[in-house]
Amino acid sequence: MQTVEEFLAHAIQLEREAAERFGLLADAMVSSGNHAVGKLFRQLADYSRLHLADARERAGFRTIPELAPGDFVWPDAESPESAAIWAVDPLIGVDEALRTALAAETAGHGYYAAVLASASDPEIIAFAREFAEEEAGHVAELERWIAARAAGQAAPAAG
Repeated sequence: MQTVEEFLAHAIQLEREAAERFGLLADAMVSSGNHAVGKLFRQLADYSRLHLADARERAGFRTIPELAPGDFVWPDAESPESAAIWAVDPLIGVDEALRTALAAETAGHGYYAAVLASASDPEIIAFAREFAEEEAGHVAELERWIAARAAGQAAPAAG
């Protein structure tokens, strides 16, 4: 990651795709009758939309490069936080959906943490640190849900 503009182009794409996929997961959970997990996924989609708006706002006066899909530099074939497309099956189990969401959020956190670790530009470092911290919060929330399910609860206790 050489420029702030390049970082923001990647963050915008990552968060756009994450919002879309979490929205699809939310729809799948609601259509299968699991409204609590659907609500969680809708919240994750909303968080991604907030991150997207934040990245766009930070772009402000800058000229953000328009990258073709093959121009993005991701650790894998697609942006890190895109939950696996197969997980939008309305018949997916709650636990599998939560694990899929956790994998997506963990990958998003790992992406921003890797950018943070390799960046030398102070502005990229500040942005990557903030985005990594936000993703860490999402990972922790999903881990709470998974732990609650493992303990036989439908959802974690409010807290």
